[in-house]
Amino acid sequence: MINYHAWAIEQLEQISFPLLTCEAVITEASFLVYRSTGSSQIIVEMLQQGLLVIPFVISDEVDAISTLMQKYSNVPMSLADACVLRMAEIYSESEVLTLDSDFYIYQKSKQQQIPLIIPQDIFNKE
Repeated sequence: MINYHAWAIEQLEQISFPLLTCEAVITEASFLVYRSTGSSQIIVEMLQQGLLVIPFVISDEVDAISTLMQKYSNVPMSLADACVLRMAEIYSESEVLTLDSDFYIYQKSKQQQIPLIIPQDIFNKE
């Protein structure tokens, strides 16, 4: 995967905080940050500072998440992706910041496209 660090920094400078997320995304992000830097402390610090907020409770949305994962089993859809898609349905005015081209495939209920903040070239690079 191409390094999109500069792109991500640019996006974060333009976005209003806090960012809404879920535990599954925090887990994936922590793993990826740790793998590239040797520490995932920055994720914890963002939570402590209120830059990241976790309003989503997986156990409250487990039926909807299961339905989404079954619907997109051919992709296949990860738990984190299912949670983000469900959050996009719940927080309908939100946009999804991602480097995952699968979000071009996923749709909110009623066949609605997900508003994405994603690099223009991401679809062709994966």
